[in-house]
Amino acid sequence: MGYSLGDSQNSLTRLVIVNLVVFITLALCRAYFFFFYQDTAQIEVVFREQILQWFALPGNWQQIIYRPWTLLSAMFTNVGVWMVLGHLLWLWAFGFIFQDLSGNRKIVALYLYGGLAGSLGYLLAVSLLPSSTSAALFFGAGPSVMAIAIATTMLSPYYRLFPQLMGGFPLWILTAVYVLVSIATKPLQQPISYLPLLAGGAMGFLFMQLIRMGYDLSDWMTRLFDSANNLFNPEKKRQKKSGIRDMYFYKATRQPYDKKPKLTQDRIDALLEKIHRQGMDSLTKEEKEFLERASQSNQ
Repeated sequence: MGYSLGDSQNSLTRLVIVNLVVFITLALCRAYFFFFYQDTAQIEVVFREQILQWFALPGNWQQIIYRPWTLLSAMFTNVGVWMVLGHLLWLWAFGFIFQDLSGNRKIVALYLYGGLAGSLGYLLAVSLLPSSTSAALFFGAGPSVMAIAIATTMLSPYYRLFPQLMGGFPLWILTAVYVLVSIATKPLQQPISYLPLLAGGAMGFLFMQLIRMGYDLSDWMTRLFDSANNLFNPEKKRQKKSGIRDMYFYKATRQPYDKKPKLTQDRIDALLEKIHRQGMDSLTKEEKEFLERASQSNQ
């Protein structure tokens, strides 16, 4: 069972909400200037100089020093209805599959890594082409979405979409369409616009490749988020210290009997929910054996 749109534990929903909140805030700020200026071009200039520059990543290294938070805020900044609509639809399409396959605890970290990679790719382009980017601003969820798209495709390239319609089609076809659309909508006369997307895609590839090698880049970030949540959760029980009996006694490595828990539907549902939240790797050996017994009993 996947996560519903209103699920409080749905990290994908939280990412969408943050993007929408930033978009609505910027839209209200732009609408405010209509009370003072009549010329649309002038409104755009004032909006970029007074509002957008505090959210978007500047194309000047000296300005980044004074606004370092833009490395984070730029990946949530989408200006224009079509821009935010396109990014969020693709984010939901790939994010829903990624979250369904890998659990609920990696997508936020992957989104942030992809956005940071896109920002660094943009800054690299600033160094290579300083004359054409000194006054430019970088913003948008494109690199983050690209990272999630590539990571999801690496996770399961033959994941079937719409299987009810003549067997559906594999996920890699949707990814190819997304990459082509992303490239086609970028201006050819501005090659700098391609580098952040390439950096985001490379980060998605690296993220999954390291997981296959046993290195999870999201682990430290997940533990940090959990620690922050526990600080504001007074009902969180403190972990009990090990008593002297646990420290010095009952250290046998062999169990005195073969413990086989009773097969219950509630237990099965709880383990399936754990897989959706944290992935298959979070199960203990006993829990995996329990699910195996349950599957054999249903045959």
